[in-house]
Amino acid sequence: MTSSAKRRLAALSEQLVAPIGDQGKFEDIPILKKIAADSNGPRVKGKVVIVTGTNSPLGIGRASAHQFAQNGAKAVYICDFDDTNLETHKRELAVLYPNVEAHTRRFDASDEEAVRAVVDDAVKKYGRLDIFFANAGIVGQPKIFSEITADEFLHTLKINVVSVHLAAKYAAPAMMITSAEKKHPSGSIVVTASVAGLRSNAGSSDYSASKSGVISLAQTMSYQLAGTGIRVNAICPGVIETGMTAPMYEAARSRGTEKKIGQLNPLRRGAHADEVARVALFLGSDESSYVNGQAWAIDGGLSAGHPFVPGKLG
Repeated sequence: MTSSAKRRLAALSEQLVAPIGDQGKFEDIPILKKIAADSNGPRVKGKVVIVTGTNSPLGIGRASAHQFAQNGAKAVYICDFDDTNLETHKRELAVLYPNVEAHTRRFDASDEEAVRAVVDDAVKKYGRLDIFFANAGIVGQPKIFSEITADEFLHTLKINVVSVHLAAKYAAPAMMITSAEKKHPSGSIVVTASVAGLRSNAGSSDYSASKSGVISLAQTMSYQLAGTGIRVNAICPGVIETGMTAPMYEAARSRGTEKKIGQLNPLRRGAHADEVARVALFLGSDESSYVNGQAWAIDGGLSAGHPFVPGKLG
């Protein structure tokens, strides 16, 4: 067998190398075949996780780090360009989940060498990488397209799209590393897009274009990783109370109109970061073992139809 053929074989997922065989029967019906562990236990037990965009106390990144830690991760890297709260987050994780090793890293998620370094560190320390949640992003320019300069547009694309490319570029090879503990390549790359990447009028032109690009990257990379057992999925949040949307929430509260936030979606409310984090946890875990190349809207149903004024639909 040639060396390239050996490499291709080594990169095949466990499900292709050793598919689940006959599990026997219960009475006269076959026992169910299962890939993931039981749902009543920790959902990412023993896994090594990297999360970017974790500094905001209200953010999806922080909430996701908590979900991964609470569900048995061996180690969680919390990363952000702004590190003003990272050490506080680390201390909180240590108090709540003392068996989880938390690491803080300050870097720009679109800095190639920095992304390479954090992945290399995880592999050096633990010999594996299982989940990379590429959550870092910026809101873009709060103005119409005709007022956005080329440099401003490119800056949004760099932070929101190039960061996702780099996360996958370095996470995927790390997820293919095998050992006595991890016998087959596998992993989950979760990327944060937006409902603005699915439908118009949910963000500025540069932001919307960047989030559409994130979705396309997830779909394209999932095919380029065919057979490796590494999955790539995008989450598309709607109106979530995070550090990015905090000014909108604060303005609404000052006007007494907070209950109007999210009124155009069928749930008639905005969401909390933890509601998104639980979807990131599912996509990162083996429970989503057959979910790949998808864009999951977490928007209260907003993108399921055309917005309407409540009570005016004839």
